[in-house]
Amino acid sequence: MKKLLIVIVIILIIGTIAFVSFKDKKNEPKFKTDKVMRGNIESAVTATGTVNPVTTVLVGTQVSGTIKNIYVDFNSPVKKGEVIAQIDDAQFVTKLRQAEANLESAKASAENARANIENLKARLNASKADIDKARVALTDIRTNLDRIKKLWEERLASQKDMDSSQNSYDSQIAQLKSTEATHDSNIAQLNAAEAQYKTSLAQVKQSEASLDTVRLDLEHTRILSPVNGIVVSRNVDVGQTVAASFQTPTLFNIAEDMTKMQILSNISEADIGKIKVGQPVEFTVDAYPDTIFKGNVSEVRNAPITIQNVVTYDVVIKIDNPELKLKPGMTANVSISVSNRKDVIRIPNAALRFKPTEMQNKVTERGAGIWIIEDGKPKQIKVITGISNGNYTELISGDIKEGQELIVESLIKAKSQPQPRGPRMF
Repeated sequence: MKKLLIVIVIILIIGTIAFVSFKDKKNEPKFKTDKVMRGNIESAVTATGTVNPVTTVLVGTQVSGTIKNIYVDFNSPVKKGEVIAQIDDAQFVTKLRQAEANLESAKASAENARANIENLKARLNASKADIDKARVALTDIRTNLDRIKKLWEERLASQKDMDSSQNSYDSQIAQLKSTEATHDSNIAQLNAAEAQYKTSLAQVKQSEASLDTVRLDLEHTRILSPVNGIVVSRNVDVGQTVAASFQTPTLFNIAEDMTKMQILSNISEADIGKIKVGQPVEFTVDAYPDTIFKGNVSEVRNAPITIQNVVTYDVVIKIDNPELKLKPGMTANVSISVSNRKDVIRIPNAALRFKPTEMQNKVTERGAGIWIIEDGKPKQIKVITGISNGNYTELISGDIKEGQELIVESLIKAKSQPQPRGPRMF
């Protein structure tokens, strides 16, 4: 009897414990919830990019030679037109003197050719005068010959007088022809001299052009800064030989204004339609992880960039850098604000992702839906949503009120599905 009483007491104790445990288990929450709150939502596109100056000038050389002096170094401020390096100009000075001598020689040749033309013109005028005199004399002799011939025919003049007049006439004709030949020779010489003078003038112009080229080359031995800015890099040392070619080597890299920088960021084709000029941008760099820098989208380029079948587009972001914290080449983690909503009802994104265990494998209607607890059971409510920031989504319409609890997670583990038995092995 005593043993029976002990057994009954033990059974009662076990039953009480089981009842309490079952009651506690029944009352424990089955779902984790989160409240619908009002607040701001900002939708952003994230990407990475590289910080660079807005304008970077690559300074090279237009002549070949040996670097004699360098007047600037890394981070040196420079002014437009300032001499930043000097190429040894000894050979260019020699070429300049030779070109000057060649020009003087060409000018002297041209002057001699001009003087020769003047001399030949004088000789030509003289030969023309000789022709005129010879023609007048020939006319007189011809008249005298005609008179003597008439007298000879009337036997009033002797044969000797006739022969003498004829010889004088023939001699004068020969003299006229000789004078005309001399005149023609003078014309030919004058034409040749004028052609030589033109050649000499062309040689003068060629020598002047050569002199200008040598002078320009001499000026190019002084390497000047083309802009106001800061020397970002120097790629040459004193004594180094540089060569001017179609691919001129870069001697200096000058950033025009380090207080104005830009980020060149690659945006995927899925997001590029959201990007507009003027949108605000926030970004960080590894050098200052706790500092948020700001900028604005200044350009959305249309040229696609395709790498391994992935299409992106370049977006240029203008930024201010008054303290010169940002350096060229820094990697920027960019967040471009594409839309912004103020004081709207926000739904936790976890609530939009939640689906009761028994609904996991069922096909549901398209559209956003959230779940609330009603009479201890989850109930779905259809909603229309707007923009999202990854954590919260804007509620546009739906039977949801501010402060209402939404299911975001199930606290009851789903029963594991039995694994299908594999084929028996024999």
